[in-house]
Amino acid sequence: MWLPSEHEKYGVVLASFRGTGQHGLPLEIGDTVQILEKCEGWYRGFILKNPNVKGIFPSSYIHLKNAHIKNKGQFETVVPEEDPVITEMTSTLREWGTMWKQLYVRNEGDLFHRLWHVMNEVLDLRRQVLVGHLTQDRMRDVKQHITARLDWGNEQLGLDLVPRKEFSMVDPDEISVTELYKLMEQRHRRKEAPTPPTVHHLLVQVKSLVSCSLAEELQVCFSIYDSRDGRPLSERFFVRLNKHGMPKSPERAERQCTLFTDLGSGDLRKDVYIVAHIIRIGRMGAGEKKNVSSVQYRRPFGCAVICIADLLTADSRDDHNLKVYTCNTESEWYQIHDNIIRKTSSRYSLLGSSTGLSISLQLLHGDMEQIRREYMTLFTCGITITRKLGFSDIIMPGEMRNDLYITLEKGEFEKGGKSVARNVEVTIYVLDMDGQIIKGSLWEGSGEPGADSFQSIVLYHNNSPRWAEQVKLPLPVDTFRGSHVRFEFRHCSTKEKGEKKLFGFSFIPLMQEDGRTLPDGTHDLIVHKCEENANLHDCCRYLKLPFSKASSLPGNPQAAKSSKESFCITSYLCSTKLTQNGDMLDLLKWRAHPDRVGDSLSKLMEIDGSEIVKFLQDTLDSLFGILDENPQRFGLKVFDCLVHIINLLQDSKFQHFKPVMDTYIESHFAGALSYRDLIKVLKWYVDRIIDAERQQHIQQVLKATEYIFKYIIQSRRLYALATGGQGEDEFRCCMRELFMSLRFFLSQDGKAASPVTQTQAIFLKNFPAMYCELLKIFTVCEVAGFVRDTLGSLPITSQADCPLEAVKLQCIAKTVESQLYANPESRCILLPVVLHHLQVHLQEQRDLVMCAQVLSSVLSITMRDNTDLSSAEVVSAIVRSLLGVLLVTILEVTNRPQPAGTAMRLQFQDVTGEFVACLLALLRQMTDRHYQQLLEGFASKDELKDFLLQIFTVFRILIRPEMFPKDWTVMRLVTNNVIITTVLYLSDALRKNFLNEGFDYKVWDSYFYLSVIFINQPCLQLESFSPTKRKRIVEKYGDMRVMMGCEIFSMWQNLGQHKLNFIPAMIGPFLEVTLVPQQDLRNVMIPIFHDMMDWEQRRSGNFKQVEAKLIDKLDSLMSEGKGDETYRELFNSIIPLFGPYPSLLKKIERETWRESGVSLVATVTRLMERLLDYRDCMKVGEVDGKKIGCTVSLLNFYKTELNKEEMYIRYIHKLYDLHLKAQNYTEAAYTLLLYDELLEWSERPLREFLNYPMQTEWQRKEAMHLSIIQNFDRGKCWENGIILCRELADQYEAYYDYRNLSKMRMMEASLYDKIMGQQRLEPEFFRVGFYGKKFPFFLRNKEFVCRGHDYERLEAFQQRMLNEFPQAITMQHVNQPDDTISQAEAQYLQIYAVSPIAETQDVLARDNVSDNIKSFYKVNHIWRFRYDRPFHKGTKDKENEFKSLWVERTTLTLVQSLPGISRWFEVEKREVMEVSPLENAIEVIENKNLQLRTLITQCQARQMHNINPLTMCLNGVIDAAVNGGLTRYQEAFFVKDYVASHPEDCEKIGRLRELMLEQAHILGYGLAVHEKFVPQDMRPLHKKLVDQFHLMKSSLGIQDCPPYLPFANGSPRTYMGSMVNAVSPDGGRGVMRRGPSTLSYPAANRYSSSSLSSQASNEVSNITGQSESSDEVFNMQPSPSTSSLSSNHSASPNVSSSAPSSTRGSPLSSEMNKHSRESSCLSPRDRPCSAIYSNPLDPTQRILPHPMGDVMLPRSDPSLSAPDKGSPTQTLRSLSPVPIRTSPQKSSVPPFTPSPTECQSGGLVSNSPALSGSYSSGISSLSRCSMSDASGLEAPPPGELALPSMLTASASGGSDELLRRDSKTPPPYSVYERTNPRRLVPLPHGLSVLPGVDPPALPPKPSQIRGTKLDLDPRRAEQVPRPRPLPRKVSQL
Repeated sequence: MWLPSEHEKYGVVLASFRGTGQHGLPLEIGDTVQILEKCEGWYRGFILKNPNVKGIFPSSYIHLKNAHIKNKGQFETVVPEEDPVITEMTSTLREWGTMWKQLYVRNEGDLFHRLWHVMNEVLDLRRQVLVGHLTQDRMRDVKQHITARLDWGNEQLGLDLVPRKEFSMVDPDEISVTELYKLMEQRHRRKEAPTPPTVHHLLVQVKSLVSCSLAEELQVCFSIYDSRDGRPLSERFFVRLNKHGMPKSPERAERQCTLFTDLGSGDLRKDVYIVAHIIRIGRMGAGEKKNVSSVQYRRPFGCAVICIADLLTADSRDDHNLKVYTCNTESEWYQIHDNIIRKTSSRYSLLGSSTGLSISLQLLHGDMEQIRREYMTLFTCGITITRKLGFSDIIMPGEMRNDLYITLEKGEFEKGGKSVARNVEVTIYVLDMDGQIIKGSLWEGSGEPGADSFQSIVLYHNNSPRWAEQVKLPLPVDTFRGSHVRFEFRHCSTKEKGEKKLFGFSFIPLMQEDGRTLPDGTHDLIVHKCEENANLHDCCRYLKLPFSKASSLPGNPQAAKSSKESFCITSYLCSTKLTQNGDMLDLLKWRAHPDRVGDSLSKLMEIDGSEIVKFLQDTLDSLFGILDENPQRFGLKVFDCLVHIINLLQDSKFQHFKPVMDTYIESHFAGALSYRDLIKVLKWYVDRIIDAERQQHIQQVLKATEYIFKYIIQSRRLYALATGGQGEDEFRCCMRELFMSLRFFLSQDGKAASPVTQTQAIFLKNFPAMYCELLKIFTVCEVAGFVRDTLGSLPITSQADCPLEAVKLQCIAKTVESQLYANPESRCILLPVVLHHLQVHLQEQRDLVMCAQVLSSVLSITMRDNTDLSSAEVVSAIVRSLLGVLLVTILEVTNRPQPAGTAMRLQFQDVTGEFVACLLALLRQMTDRHYQQLLEGFASKDELKDFLLQIFTVFRILIRPEMFPKDWTVMRLVTNNVIITTVLYLSDALRKNFLNEGFDYKVWDSYFYLSVIFINQPCLQLESFSPTKRKRIVEKYGDMRVMMGCEIFSMWQNLGQHKLNFIPAMIGPFLEVTLVPQQDLRNVMIPIFHDMMDWEQRRSGNFKQVEAKLIDKLDSLMSEGKGDETYRELFNSIIPLFGPYPSLLKKIERETWRESGVSLVATVTRLMERLLDYRDCMKVGEVDGKKIGCTVSLLNFYKTELNKEEMYIRYIHKLYDLHLKAQNYTEAAYTLLLYDELLEWSERPLREFLNYPMQTEWQRKEAMHLSIIQNFDRGKCWENGIILCRELADQYEAYYDYRNLSKMRMMEASLYDKIMGQQRLEPEFFRVGFYGKKFPFFLRNKEFVCRGHDYERLEAFQQRMLNEFPQAITMQHVNQPDDTISQAEAQYLQIYAVSPIAETQDVLARDNVSDNIKSFYKVNHIWRFRYDRPFHKGTKDKENEFKSLWVERTTLTLVQSLPGISRWFEVEKREVMEVSPLENAIEVIENKNLQLRTLITQCQARQMHNINPLTMCLNGVIDAAVNGGLTRYQEAFFVKDYVASHPEDCEKIGRLRELMLEQAHILGYGLAVHEKFVPQDMRPLHKKLVDQFHLMKSSLGIQDCPPYLPFANGSPRTYMGSMVNAVSPDGGRGVMRRGPSTLSYPAANRYSSSSLSSQASNEVSNITGQSESSDEVFNMQPSPSTSSLSSNHSASPNVSSSAPSSTRGSPLSSEMNKHSRESSCLSPRDRPCSAIYSNPLDPTQRILPHPMGDVMLPRSDPSLSAPDKGSPTQTLRSLSPVPIRTSPQKSSVPPFTPSPTECQSGGLVSNSPALSGSYSSGISSLSRCSMSDASGLEAPPPGELALPSMLTASASGGSDELLRRDSKTPPPYSVYERTNPRRLVPLPHGLSVLPGVDPPALPPKPSQIRGTKLDLDPRRAEQVPRPRPLPRKVSQL
């Protein structure tokens, strides 16, 4: 039976549990669980990180832990009873673990590894804490280290700042908001601006002396030197180096490094250096030969320096190689470092370019205890400590030092009878009073042990040496008395014996006879002659002699004996026990000299403070001893001395001695009678303050009042203890009189700068320190009365700049923080005066910082004592006095201008945060009664209104993101909790006082605005937080957004008819609220829109305002990242919401206006779909097709459905920017044309908009035109740019702006030059299908055709699409997908290449038009695309596959033509037809015939620089035909069985026979042309071709070949019905025309191959089984069969343009292999002019409208009328050498599509008779007869001849064509009207010509087209009307 668990509430999982059983809860090791129930070894509960999932698990898997239960019951929570630091570590590490893995995913390796190390470190520290074996100090250090690491990690990961107190997290509910703010601010200050350390230490490690070639040992002496004062700052550090320059003892690392300690911040200057003196230990001369003597001397070697300021920026140990210098003369050795620093280069020189001292330096910061903790390894190995000379900046009471420093300065010695100067060495000894040498008393420096003696350096031949060497004498205090230092002088001989001969000595005692130590300074010592060491053994002999010249007597003969010689030293004492001051000794021994007490007291003020603090206790005993014995005489002086000492301890250098004085007062002070004299003297000074002219001394007295009162109180306590409380009344009377004097003195109202005011300020600073002392004798109420009366006596009206004001508040602040205010009784006494002063200052906006601190302290104390009944009264008093003025103050402070660059208002100097915390603390402490009293306390509604407006405004300020730093989430949540609580109280007042008759819009608007921004603030968006953080917030505060949303709904319902006041103003804010991703909030707020629509419908009869505002705001909000798919579904849902709230649609459907309402919801839903897609696409970094496509979709939606002109234009420019970024210049130009179309050439002024300045419409349109022309130019779409140039030129000409007209004409000319002179790459086109529900709405289950990039093949395009959609799956077939694919929750891409079908045929049909011109029309303005797929129908004949090989032809029609405003457009229509094997064979041969004609024509016209393409083409066709290529067709289609089974194909069979014969005749003519131009070395190949050609004719059954067929312009024409050209292939121009053929076979394929060639010999091999012919060389690249969807083939550059070959086909490789044989029968897809350009229109898409008949299409001038161009066709039939049987094509039989090569040189025959004669060449007429959709005419009967006059007309036409070609005038660059009038081309009317007009042969002049706009849209004539069209003009945009 399951029972609720009582004690088992919390546990940790010990082992993972799968939970596979029924109700099992899966657990992982380390999870924490909360247990709800238990039953026989099982628990039921949940994992704390996922409380929504509950289940059962074994109890043996759980380790139980003690926990504290909160809210026991259904909603109980458990808190582990463990160290809070451990709890925080555990939760933090869990959170870090998840984020740490994400760092790896995001490739943030540096932070990943650093965080890993920190996590391991925290885990190790956690183990140490859990073990519990640490000492208290160590535990504190570990916790401090843990919290520091946790804070670092949180900061690096962007987590919240954690408020802590004593290393533990603080619960915000348990402390005041003001305390919470202080904690947050302190931690933020510590993080942002760490306190700079005041103590520094320098770590020095010596490595070696580089390139040292001496064979002698070295001694390196380091010190820190102050070049400004010319003195060392530290002791010396010595390191000994061996003969190789390496450390002498490398195994002892501590001997090679030292720590220079106690450097102050003032020592880190640019003029402070590290100086290294290098001493050589060896012979006298460095170059001397090694002699027998073993005597060694200390000789100068070199010096190096480095500035200490250079180390300030280094965080780690840096290696330095210091240059070593030597002095030029040894006499300058003592100042070589100064010379180097001052760069006096004449006195020193570089020791060697390669010589350097290698050391490492590091500057450490913090006190020694901190350094020992952070660098433990340094101290465990015993690093050498080098101390600072003298005391540090701060002297600690326990510090013990007793060091005497002696520096050898200089000496003056006689030659001693020698011709040269001496080599003087000084030896130092320290001797005690017995004359014994004190062992180890001389220290050269740190790093070396103490020695018995010290030898100085020896300066060669120098009688006036200057050494500047320092030694330290660390002697015990008792050793100083009687000890002395002896200096022995010896001459060091340079002879072989190397003896050192004594010649004199000096000495100096360490302590004088009166007990004073050797004074600091320079001592000029007497040099006593002495030549025997024995004379120095008895020190009593010479100690009686004078030791210095200052102490010698004039008549002393011994002194006179050595007066010429002298020796100078400098001494410096650093001792905490010895003194050099005689006045101090006199005071301490005052009883021995009573007569000198007065002088001693007077001189005490002149003694150095360090001397006083050394003997602080003894000095105080002496002072109070003197006071007790003679108070009348010395009372005032003792008081002054006491004041001096007390003020001395205020100095930062001696402030640490205050505890020493406190200890003295509590434990050692014995002046029981002193209080009377101290009170008396203090009152005497206070009474004279007002009359005193000089206030300085009195101010010093008042500064010491704290300790004076301590002495007074302690003295009184001692007296009362000794006498049993006698004199109590007298004491109280004296104290009252003293306070009366103080109050009188404080009540004086002086000027701001008056001395009295300054004295008042000084007293107030020290006054709060007296409270604790007074409480030792007086009661709490008595002391509170003293303080109240004293503070109340302060002057009320003071000047603003008076320093007393700030001090007054400081005094009040200290009073509030004191022990006195903590008592509830005294608090009631003090609170009125505190509030009074605060109110005055806040009203006058003075001293706001101190006001905030005082109020913060008051509220904090009130929060701590909130259980006391008096706390409620305190809160009431604060609310009455300060709430209103506090709101005003916050408004004033926040409106102040902030300093530049402060992104976050860190409240260091700005007090906004302090006042905000005070306000929040006050509001949180207010109860229902307080709010009731507050609201009832307003005298009128106006006052209440002002209050509500103020507090709502303040709340909006508090919600601002910049109010608190980003990581102060805890503070923000507390703020929001207080705000929502207060708003709930105030909303009642709003309903009661400002509704119905008293309705006030301003108050209600402020309320709604506050509510909206409250809900939308980032810190409440729980969805963006981690699960742990979200759970923590919800448990503590709930979802405050839902609470506020419910309150908004409730208040809205109460408004009634006043709702109209907020329509449409509140639509946007409420919409923003509903976009918050919180289901409950949305359910509450969405129905409000129904209310708005309903009330607007009542008022206006419609809700257009609601609709407009809703749509406008939706775009901006969703662009900011708000809203999601769930919201879209919810908005459009008809499912009822929770509770009483039905869905929006449900409510709308009940209304009379439901149709328009449902329409609005649908429109908004569709807009949201597009906006969501747009936002998702824009998140990607680079510009891709998805971004552009989504923008196009949204742009069109605004235009067609919403008619939002401004939004439409905005998205035009967004799309334009995307195109520019992607370098889609052509698309960018088309996009900008959309805006250009909305403008007119008018002078209407336009406002500033987007990046456009304020200008006229004409100016903006001009700028648009220029920009569009520029983009067309960059996109190489020059034809469109020319038309815009013409339009702009017309405007310039109309305004007589000839300068710009000239520029425009030159620009137009340059575009013509670029057309003819530059090559253009022809793009590939790809069909892309997007299937699956995971695609965006604008792509989902749709197919598009995309215009590829330059050089982009199918494989590259597929990879690009997969990069844009990385989750997509590529479909490996081209079949249409079924519903399982389209409805799948996935992404499927289907991609294959398609061929364009060119719309414009007139330009392409003209032979004399350059390929550079044609290339534009082949791939521009394309609406339709085609794709062929081969398949076998029926039984496949293995011997001849052509019989059953069919082609499935798919034609795709787009909604807009390419190129346009996008690189891809959606497919609007898909049509599929099947091409029979016979029709495919016809297409194959037609394409090859066209290719042959083109090559022959180019060769004749000398357009080919090389005849090889023609050679290879001929070779490929003839060789393939000979080896059975055409024979296969004969076998398949010319046999009786096929004819009998397919009687409907008789005409097609005839057509195939005609084409085969035609090909034979074209080949014959081609061989003739080839023979004329073939070079000599290729004659054998030509002969072979002729022979093979005869074999080919034989195989085809052609017994006799007629003369070469006529060619227009020298090229062969169709054999059927053509007139024979009487001129031979060498250039005859006689032309005969024939009528169009009965059948039309439009070209469809894009490849330049035929059935016999072109695909190299692939097809030939497939047909005949032979190897590939040389035709492959012509094709340059292998071309796969048409069964493949991709091709790598490109035409020869001699035949085609330079555009890259396209890739066409299916991605399925298996289909390629499967259809390898079938591909030979498909129409070849290579084109003679370009392998990339489009095919003509598919005839299956058209109905042949013309009746059958004999019509002649003559070649003539286009200016002739149609009847003039026609002639009877009977004249042509007689010339047909072979009678051909033809019959009309049946409409039921689908015609065939010719190859794209025909499209290039042929054009469409228009339905209009006016266009019927616009074709010029024979080749174009051939292609025309096969391509035209209007050429359904019969072929002429054989045997009929043409009229002779036609020869003349045709010849005339040909000459005209020649003339036009020679003049190189380009054809018009416009797209003519299509016959299909279904849709609108996305081209402006400015790029169009009038529909239905015969296109001129030459481009029209501007004068001819002025006033008529060109139209590039061939289908604009018949547009399908769109719903809600966009207005023609732009209002002011």
